[in-house]
Amino acid sequence: MSSMRGIDTPVRRIRRQVFKEVANLAYNSENLKDDMEALPYKMIDYDEPQYRENVYRERSIIRERIRLAMGMSLRPENRERPGHLTQGLEESNIDEKYYEPPLMQVIPSACNACPENEYEITDSCMGCVAHPCQSVCPKGAITMVRGRSVIDKEKCIKCGKCKSVCPYDAVCHKERPCKAACGINAIKSDRIGRAIIDNDMCVSCGQCMVSCPFGAIADKSQVFQLIRAMQSGRKIIAQVAPAFVGQFGPKVTADMFKTALKELGFADVYETAIGADMGCMAEAEHYVKEVASGNQTFALTSCCPSWSVMAKHLFPETIDKISNELTPMVATARIIKKEHPDASVVFIGPCASKKLEASRRTVRSDVDFVITFEELTGMFEAKGILLEEIQAMDQMQDATSAGRGYGVAGGVANAIKECIERDYPGTPVHIEHAESLSECKKVLLQAKAGKLNGCLIEGMACPGGCIAGAGTNIAIPQAAKAVEKFKGEAEKKLPDEGTGQYLV
Repeated sequence: MSSMRGIDTPVRRIRRQVFKEVANLAYNSENLKDDMEALPYKMIDYDEPQYRENVYRERSIIRERIRLAMGMSLRPENRERPGHLTQGLEESNIDEKYYEPPLMQVIPSACNACPENEYEITDSCMGCVAHPCQSVCPKGAITMVRGRSVIDKEKCIKCGKCKSVCPYDAVCHKERPCKAACGINAIKSDRIGRAIIDNDMCVSCGQCMVSCPFGAIADKSQVFQLIRAMQSGRKIIAQVAPAFVGQFGPKVTADMFKTALKELGFADVYETAIGADMGCMAEAEHYVKEVASGNQTFALTSCCPSWSVMAKHLFPETIDKISNELTPMVATARIIKKEHPDASVVFIGPCASKKLEASRRTVRSDVDFVITFEELTGMFEAKGILLEEIQAMDQMQDATSAGRGYGVAGGVANAIKECIERDYPGTPVHIEHAESLSECKKVLLQAKAGKLNGCLIEGMACPGGCIAGAGTNIAIPQAAKAVEKFKGEAEKKLPDEGTGQYLV
């Protein structure tokens, strides 16, 4: 499937503008209700539509985007009077984590109702004498009409054989991009063919959101509430996921980024990779004592919440195989709270589903807010902070190369393997890693069938790992290079022995 990732499309620019304007409301508005009502007119201040058939629809979509960026839900579309843009504003105008489930939402007025899965003969058809498309069709769905091939949609079983044999690439396969990006079939259709998300199946990875060319899917943000918390005078400390490198411009070093965050108002900045270092040690010990010894058939890492939620949903028999270690985000939050009991902790990362992990009731997360790199960019822009001009006044030197590697697919399993090889020499280590939910599903099926016994299995919902998360700013290959370089800058390659003792 083709990817729009890393391309500065109008959809992306609109998202960024919404985050910037919502941050701007939090920073500067003296009459929030009025300013929020005026925002769609400020953002769409033209008379001729740019993207849709009229400006009214463009404004209607922007209104829903603003609501989601404020952490609020969409307004019901099926009522004659869906209510004001600011309906429910009081609940969201607070300085604490605010979250109205579900996280991922399709904005109905923005959805194009794309065809879910169909084959079509295009004008590139040359009407060739061989017409292999007709010969391979198992249902006789292709006929020649006026010298061109035509597919009978009633007979077509969408097997794609015609497409694979056409010498002119004249057969087009149309599929709904959001559905194609969802590895667990959580995208369904409403009665008029628009996409809807089955919230019981969705694991909030956000791949549908970044794959929709109409920008019809958005997640909810905590940017507004975070800024309110920073304005309250409380001590707010940031922890940043290792995938941050390169996300704010090629010239912005880790040290510059830390200084920029302090300029934005954070009291201090920690690397989430510290928590990864601790987890790495604990996971290594667990593998040697439980899996390599034969007590446990296989083990699953738990860093990616979408992967572990999917495993629990679809493969309940693997629940006891999912690591009980705290994720790097939670482990780092506990370190911060131990050192600064009066502080609130913000996780800044590439990931949408971490917003849910921080809200979970089962494990105390100690994370007060979660924002993505994309949302943080909106805060920097609203404050007029130009990262490329920042003078670095701080050093980002908390974590090891192993912990920093968690940002790229395969990095978690690899770090654990290196720890095992150092601390338990001679122990055979079998690792598997899967990226994308559809690949993760295949690996879990293999594990269930007993084909991966003795393995440590790492799953990442996003193809490429965290650097491909739904809240990132740059192209995936570029991000992978930046993380590799950042790993090389770490003073230590592996965490010290004994760091695997977790904080309670």
